[in-house]
Amino acid sequence: MTDRARAISAFITPFGLFEWNRMPFGLKNAPQIYQRLIDNGLYGFLRIPPAADQNGLTDLFKEGDPEEAGGASVLGRRSYIDDILLTAGSWDLLCDRVKALLEACDKWNISTSVAKSFWGLKKVDYFGHRVSNEGLEAHPKGLSALTDLPFPKTLRAMQSFVGSLNYYGRFIEDMAIYASVLYELREVDFAAIRDQAGRERADPTVTSVEDQQDSQITTDPKWVEAEAAFSELMRKIATTPILRHFDTEKRPVVIVYASEWAVSASQVQDHDGIYLPVMFTSRTLKQNELNYGIVEREVLALLRMLDLGYSMLVGRPIQVLARHSTLAWLFRAAGLQGRLGQWAALHSPWTLEITKCTRGEVEILGFLAAALRRGPGSHSHRST
Repeated sequence: MTDRARAISAFITPFGLFEWNRMPFGLKNAPQIYQRLIDNGLYGFLRIPPAADQNGLTDLFKEGDPEEAGGASVLGRRSYIDDILLTAGSWDLLCDRVKALLEACDKWNISTSVAKSFWGLKKVDYFGHRVSNEGLEAHPKGLSALTDLPFPKTLRAMQSFVGSLNYYGRFIEDMAIYASVLYELREVDFAAIRDQAGRERADPTVTSVEDQQDSQITTDPKWVEAEAAFSELMRKIATTPILRHFDTEKRPVVIVYASEWAVSASQVQDHDGIYLPVMFTSRTLKQNELNYGIVEREVLALLRMLDLGYSMLVGRPIQVLARHSTLAWLFRAAGLQGRLGQWAALHSPWTLEITKCTRGEVEILGFLAAALRRGPGSHSHRST
């Protein structure tokens, strides 16, 4: 730490004023500084040389440029603070990358804990997910805890359940569609059900608690939808697919689908004639979007995928599978006005090949859209 940083972070004890020699835990800007250090050393972009703070000119350079050129990237991507994941296609390549990593850590005075590190594994747990050469999969320990949950009986329990699903949303292609039904439940709804259950328990003609629960669920369509959405989410959680790693050598394919009240998109890649998923995204339509035509809704699905998958898709030719050839006309037309012109401008930097689905590809879209058709209820005014 610099002299100024030591003076600012000094703390008082009964034995006098003490200053830190090295950056401790608890400082508000400590994670940002350490993340920048990791980026400089491992990501290959030199922003601040190691001795830049000696003269108190933090984040400044004498000539206006870095004193050293950025080195080659060790990882080829960023790492989250001190959680570094190193991958390779062969054992020799892994050894070379580990050597380069340790040399970079030695240059930047970054210590490595051997006891907390794992080397040469085919499958590792990383940020709550399981990473292997096959792809990214949800951690089975967390999934088992979710699938064993009963239907929540209070609003707080329901909010906790829906919040826990957000971490696994990338594995469920239409999670937002089913979760929107649960989002709409309010405390008055749970209170009404509890009051109804209490009255039925007080009625001596009621034979069992199970009969009471069945009757209270079937009386209100809102709870029928909620139960159906909850059951479908439980099924999807138990059968989460493995998301394949994005292959830079293969062409990305984006499948878009739009229904009356929701849009969904999937990014897949062809592996030996089989489309394997890389990324899922979906959302329900907003109130003003319910009046859009089917082609406009497909544009919304495509825009969402291009936004969320920007780092993977930018600069690459993309094949888009859609059910309507009008989508291709939209990007070739000139003189578009209003939102169509804005959407055409947003798509102009991309190299898109809009393909109307063939017979076999329609089956893929049908499989993707099946959950939308089986969605809880038939309302077209859902929004999130």
